[in-house]
Amino acid sequence: MELTEITSPSFIKKLNKDQMTQLAEDIRKFLIEKLSVTGGHIGPNLGVVELTIMLHRIFDSPDDKIIWDVGHQAYVHKILTGRACDFDSLRQYKGLCGFPKMIESEHDVWETGHSSTSLSAAMGMAAARDVKGDSNFVIPIIGDGALTGGMALEALNHIGHAKTNMIVILNDNEMSIAPNVGALHAVLGKLRTAGKYNSAKDELEYILKKIPAVGGKLASAAERVKDSLKYLLVSGIFFEELGFTYLGPIDGHDFNDLERNIQYAKKTEGPVLLHVITKKGKGFRPAEDDKRGTWHGTGPYKIETGDLIKSSSVAPSWSGLIAETVRNIAREDRRIVAITPAMPVGSKLESFASEFPDRFFDVGIAEQHATTMAAGLATQGMKPFLAIYSTFMQRAYDQMLHDISRQNLNVFIGIDRAGLVGADGETHQGVFDIAFLRHMPNLVIMMPKDENEGQHMVKTAIDYNEGPIVLRYPRGNGLGVPLDETLRPIPIGTWEVLREGHDVAVLTFGTSIPMALEAAETLAAKGIHVKVINARFIKPLDTAMLDRLFATGMPIMTVEEAVLAGGFGSAVLEYAHDSQQTVIPIQRMGIPDRFIEHGNVEELLAEIGMTAGHLADDLEILVKKHAVEREQV
Repeated sequence: MELTEITSPSFIKKLNKDQMTQLAEDIRKFLIEKLSVTGGHIGPNLGVVELTIMLHRIFDSPDDKIIWDVGHQAYVHKILTGRACDFDSLRQYKGLCGFPKMIESEHDVWETGHSSTSLSAAMGMAAARDVKGDSNFVIPIIGDGALTGGMALEALNHIGHAKTNMIVILNDNEMSIAPNVGALHAVLGKLRTAGKYNSAKDELEYILKKIPAVGGKLASAAERVKDSLKYLLVSGIFFEELGFTYLGPIDGHDFNDLERNIQYAKKTEGPVLLHVITKKGKGFRPAEDDKRGTWHGTGPYKIETGDLIKSSSVAPSWSGLIAETVRNIAREDRRIVAITPAMPVGSKLESFASEFPDRFFDVGIAEQHATTMAAGLATQGMKPFLAIYSTFMQRAYDQMLHDISRQNLNVFIGIDRAGLVGADGETHQGVFDIAFLRHMPNLVIMMPKDENEGQHMVKTAIDYNEGPIVLRYPRGNGLGVPLDETLRPIPIGTWEVLREGHDVAVLTFGTSIPMALEAAETLAAKGIHVKVINARFIKPLDTAMLDRLFATGMPIMTVEEAVLAGGFGSAVLEYAHDSQQTVIPIQRMGIPDRFIEHGNVEELLAEIGMTAGHLADDLEILVKKHAVEREQV
């Protein structure tokens, strides 16, 4: 059967082991070919081919609930549930989503894009099953990296305490995006090399049963011996002590080993944890050999050589520019330390880590811990730089509010991937951070118009010693502008006029500035003169400049690549109301009140009406409407 002919995973139940091996080979070839064109999460998916095939062979999806943590490793699941024919559109505008999506298939029972959610979701589904009196299986698959997330540990604690019937698959490939860190990672390392605890335990049980019974003493002694064996073979017996039956380690690429242990788990009462060892990137040498996390998720690549097809841009990446500027200043300022929640590669902090190993902290997938740790460092006179993606900052809201802002601590937060990110879609769009940070007291929020201003904002943040300060920067590369050799701080809360005009003013920042300048140029040909202001400080506002604008009486348009609800435009409206300037026409352009799905950023902006053409049209209407209203007055 061709992969594109698959409509249901039920056919797998009829295959013999040779046919399943061929299926696994076909899937790997398919993924390597398709993702070389579209890009995507190649490494994680090549590692779970046999595991996914066996799950669909043994269980009956969607009645049995297969729940993928993070969801970036669900491509094989998508193929086996009838979506291979859509892979040419993977992560493309209006195409196949790179994560589980309920509207795509009934087999996608949980949507996610962030880590460590599967166990809590599974507990909810299992509890619902038990309340309703059903008997289906619930099978969350979680990686060893995601297991370090606090939410996953909370769920393990609850599942074990409740003795809930559930089969947890621990997909252990020793990596998340970057190499894993932490004590739990070390525990799993010991388990990998400890040998098969369950097999040894069963063999001992068999031997003990052969001994003629001589009363309760021998039976009691046998149980103590078995318990001691557990401690001997499984260092720490972490999962057993939490209330799970631990099975493993299991070869995640051996169909016989997988089937034997999964069938055993199905017959076991209470929660079971199957420790499955897989090879990330299996079947594609560049991905197999990857030690940095480069092949976790990629853009297009050349199959023959493994070379990534890179952008032709010669401008530095935003992440690289910010991280390198922090590193340069850190050479002279020993207060500076850098923290990342498992993203040293994505946030381009590897060079900082190499040069200052004692001042770099990768805390694993633990955004809440990273944020409060930064607060703790700040109480001791350090200047922590917390590099965190906008979409992951959502997880640390309470820590930002309670531990950093409330205590007014000198933490420098670099919010990476701010704005639309494109192919990863609605789970990763960095459009909410302004709205959920802006209302926090003591906080400064800024975003640069280009990389030169970006490096000066790094200097601004490090020199600022009056509380927490946030620097937002987008995904991708800068504009390629010249960089000043000498860094200087920018006065907090000051904007700059980029283009003079007297008919209408556009207040915007960051990635929206080129759009505003283009719209202004278009309107200039029609005799409409647009004042374009770089509102680089989102908080505090430049109220002195706003007061001067209000005094002119000209209408104002705010533009932001972020949600309108509670965003920058809302801040301008609030100030206008509070200063009793309600007669000034103020309109807003930004992300509407809905989640934005995956696609090229330009396509997404066009879909929501955020282009230079749309802006020019809206400004022209605003100017004409304002002129009519003035004449009527």
